[in-house]
Amino acid sequence: MNLREFQQTAGATFAKDETGAAPDAVHFGDPQAEYKAASTKAALFDLSDRTQIELTGVDRAQFLHNFCTNEIKKLAPGSGCEAFVTNIKGRILAHVFVFAEEHSLWIDTVPRAEQSLLSHLDRYLITEDVELHARTNELGDLFLSGEQAGGLLNSLGCDVSNLRTCDHVVSQISGIEVTVRRVDLIGVPGFLLSTSREPLAPLWSQLSKAGATPAGSAAFHALRIEAGMPLYGLDLSDDNLAQEAARNVQAISFTKGCYLGQEPIARIDALGHVNRELRGLKLPAGPVPKPGSTVLTADESQEIGHVTSSAMSYADDGPVALALLRSNWTTRDTQVVVQLDEATVPATVFWPTG
Repeated sequence: MNLREFQQTAGATFAKDETGAAPDAVHFGDPQAEYKAASTKAALFDLSDRTQIELTGVDRAQFLHNFCTNEIKKLAPGSGCEAFVTNIKGRILAHVFVFAEEHSLWIDTVPRAEQSLLSHLDRYLITEDVELHARTNELGDLFLSGEQAGGLLNSLGCDVSNLRTCDHVVSQISGIEVTVRRVDLIGVPGFLLSTSREPLAPLWSQLSKAGATPAGSAAFHALRIEAGMPLYGLDLSDDNLAQEAARNVQAISFTKGCYLGQEPIARIDALGHVNRELRGLKLPAGPVPKPGSTVLTADESQEIGHVTSSAMSYADDGPVALALLRSNWTTRDTQVVVQLDEATVPATVFWPTG
């Protein structure tokens, strides 16, 4: 039985996510309970289609360092970082998590990014001792998240007590070898559990039996929007400058050496701001706004941005969204309106602390 078949036996409702960015399972019967479990207990998401690329060779760290906004060369085995891969104009080609192992580097990012990333990196590979390996079809990620996620893994003999953000460890769960990577995708402790595709269903079963609540895309999108976590292909594209993602602290080093796109990124840093930036919007009621919906000033006199992704929040039963907004309207608690078909709905700008 494969993972999807196993999820069907658990009551999953499926709807194909055409972006490939979130689980195909929308929910397992109670999205509100899944939302609560993912933030306060432990919820289990199927992110098995995420892109995974391995780099080997003695020059791998220096090579990848040349294309990422964050520090790669200084990563010790067992550590990692969040970064953007940018072009020469400082625009985002990918939003990645990089993990250093003793003899390799791993890139983990959104689905359907493998070919574009491999092509971009291979274009600059000339005499360096580096090999690029496509691993997406071999491996899959399950994502365990919630305040009790770490304790659940510890109870299964997988010690994650000392893992900081982007740290990782190879462990065993019920005889299944798993690389556990600490990535807080939805604002609470989260762990990407990477293993070969064949044991994904047994791993899902073991985690469920241990107390993890199966969860789908409805809860996932609501929580990651509230956490300010963009998804490349939805919220970001090569039209965006790196700083527009509002993840400077997490993903950009302004002190590392030269890399592709550094000059425009450093110039923006010297100027102090970009003209637009990603922010969250909370709507009190109404339908969930569609991506591309126009955002206006509170008096509806000016267009100031557009929605990039949205979901229903199960915290207060109102829609939440990510939107690219002009910089004058990015302050927390700023009042704006969102155009929904023929009507407008008020919204409040928010962003996670930190």
